[in-house]
Order: sequence, then C-alpha cells, then structure tokens
Amino acid sequence: MRTMAGLVRASAAGVLLIASSVQAQATKEQATLAAQMKGAKHVALVDGIAAASPSGKPISARYEYEDKKLKLSVFIEKDGAFTEIFVDHMTGKVATVDKITGGEDLKEAKTESKAFAKAKVTLAAALGKALAANAGYTAVEVVPMLEGGKPVAEITLMRDGQFKSVSEPLT
Repeated sequence: MRTMAGLVRASAAGVLLIASSVQAQATKEQATLAAQMKGAKHVALVDGIAAASPSGKPISARYEYEDKKLKLSVFIEKDGAFTEIFVDHMTGKVATVDKITGGEDLKEAKTESKAFAKAKVTLAAALGKALAANAGYTAVEVVPMLEGGKPVAEITLMRDGQFKSVSEPLT
C-alpha cells in the first residue's frame, strides 16, 4: 500500500512539475511580447481584424513575437479554406497572405472555425465589449472556442506587462 501511495505522490509531483514548466514558458512568451509591444508602434487588434476582413471571415487574431519580429496574425476562413493574414503592426495594412494547408495552423483553424460557426457576434464586437469593461488594457489575442456547447471568445488582454484572460459570449 505504501508503494502505491508513493507512486501516486510521485505521479502528482510530476504532473505539477510539467504544469509549472508550461506556465513558466507561457509567462516567458508573454513577457517577450509585452516588451516588444511596449517599445513599438502598433495598431489595435480590432484594426488588424478589419484589415483582414475583405479576404474572408476572421476566425481568430493575435499578436505574437516570432522570428525576432512583432507580428499581427489573423486567421481567415473563406469557402472552406483557411488563410493566415499578416497585418503590418505599424500601418494596419495587409503585409502577407499565407494559405493554411497543414500542420498545427490547420488544426487550430478548423477548431476555431467550428466554434465560430455557432457565433452570432463578430470577433470585433466581442473585443469591443471586453475592452470597454477593462479600461486601459490592450487586446493581444482573440480566439473562439466552445464552452458547454456555446461559442465564446477567449480574449487575452495586456496592461503594463500584465496579462489577463476574459471570455465574451459570441451568441
């Protein structure tokens, strides 16, 4: 019995260690993003969504720091196909357009599309509501998902290098 209890404790400790490692990584990525956004001119996330909208239906948007560059990425769905549109974070104009044909991006786009298919509210409207309720924050990510079978926008907000997540219903 003691051996079983020891195994359970060791397993629990391992799970906590893995969870801590994942949280530390997210915090490091967020800190890098915050530092890059603090020193750079950037358009609002909702403006990036507006710039990408003529290409199709925006299903998610995010700021990210990748390849030593600040990027504003919007996933678009049109006629069952997915595209990632990179918007110039300084001008708000479309910079590049990449078809999503495989990998993690395609998996994410399909999941987001499924959640957004039930939405009655746009991502821009959900962002507007979240920002109105959280004065002084900047939106850095909006991703639709299903919670209890209902679509919600999971929105990541940032202020003074601190991040918080809020949910807005999309119905």
